[in-house]
Amino acid sequence: MHDQDTGTLLRRLRLERGWTQRQAAELLGVSAQAVSKWERGQGCPDVGMLPRLAKIFGVSVEGILDGDLLPAAPDGGNMKKIQFYVCPDCGNILTAAAGGQLACCGRRLEPLEVRSADPDHAVTVQEVEEDWYVTFRHPMDKGTISALPPV
Repeated sequence: MHDQDTGTLLRRLRLERGWTQRQAAELLGVSAQAVSKWERGQGCPDVGMLPRLAKIFGVSVEGILDGDLLPAAPDGGNMKKIQFYVCPDCGNILTAAAGGQLACCGRRLEPLEVRSADPDHAVTVQEVEEDWYVTFRHPMDKGTISALPPV
């Protein structure tokens, strides 16, 4: 952790939000002098303060420690946040785990509503030699697409 890099980043994040040092200090429960000291690279926030800083600025603790907000490594997103999309024109099924807007056949797609699986569409997850395999008993052919509600 370089105090100067971290300070420069904290200043940039504060200014992006249009906050004064006093406003940032009030949100963090510290003095404006402490914020000034951090931003000038004359010291760094207490380790216990890092999660709070990350939260109010919407960044990772690692980014604050690095003093740089490098793009996240492509890790496939978070499977807990996966969303499914179906193109109403061609029936193409798309997934996204990192958000954003998807389009197909020139149309903007909306994510499908989350529903509990019925027995015919149950998911099976198994670990084989440190890899995870996700399978469905569903045939996944175009004839079964018509069972989906219209988008």
